Amino acid sequence: MSEAFHIISDGSCDLPEKLVEEKNITVVPFYVSFDDKNYVKENVEIGIRDFYQQMVDRKGVYPKSSMPSAQDYMEVFLPFVKEDIPLICICITTKFSGSMQSALNAKAMITEEYPEAEITVIDSCVDTVLQGLYVLEAVELRDSGRSYKETVKRLEEIKNSGRIFFTVGDMEYLKHGGRIGKVTAVAGSVLGIRPVITLKEGEIFPSGIGRGRKRTTEKALELLLDYLAGGLNSECYSICVGFGYDYEEAVAFRDHALETLREKGFDVKEIPIYQIGATISVHTGPYPLGFGILEKAIHS
Repeated sequence: MSEAFHIISDGSCDLPEKLVEEKNITVVPFYVSFDDKNYVKENVEIGIRDFYQQMVDRKGVYPKSSMPSAQDYMEVFLPFVKEDIPLICICITTKFSGSMQSALNAKAMITEEYPEAEITVIDSCVDTVLQGLYVLEAVELRDSGRSYKETVKRLEEIKNSGRIFFTVGDMEYLKHGGRIGKVTAVAGSVLGIRPVITLKEGEIFPSGIGRGRKRTTEKALELLLDYLAGGLNSECYSICVGFGYDYEEAVAFRDHALETLREKGFDVKEIPIYQIGATISVHTGPYPLGFGILEKAIHS
């Protein structure tokens, strides 16, 4: 029996390949390059661990990412369209990438030949591991038996609840990408100051600074606690940790967060750890660390 509808995401979702396969999700990868000439598909032609290792080993070389093309999306969409399977395609926030426009262009070209094709392209208004949580909520809706239209409607309702609270290892990549000025970067380097950043509704906002890694990671946790305190019951949210190169640091960060949340009375049973992919780490460097949180699509 064919599925009621199929879920597709661009590679910004940063979900582990094993989980993608288990949940029956199709990912359209981004491209990455270390020389601005030769671009390869992330997780297809270069593994994320290898990508990070190159970032660490080749200090001063700043990789770039490139969005999927309309052709990339067409190649993924067409087999499902030919089987009359409706599609929901979830894309990175349009504030960061033109990936969604590529998907819309592919949809337009396909519906010329297949006017009955059902393809819904959604701006997730988020990115990286938070986009991954959003995609997993789409899976929950699909697998619970919700209809295609019900799923699209509920996804639109919850997406603005998404937040990322994170910090970075240093300011070099933010400076190189023009996210902060040279003077700020130099001052940060001399004083050991790092930013804490919030992503909400598709845009990033400064949420404080701290001297040293411990202070900024604690600030990210404080932001998560504040968000939970002002919203729904904690069991109504999905939470994850996103990390870059250092998995052991991410585990310690997650374990400390779980302990603190429970001490504060929040009923959080688990926090999965997902690796942030190239789409975002080309801007943050190899040591991003923080939380993604999103309202669950189904809760009592």
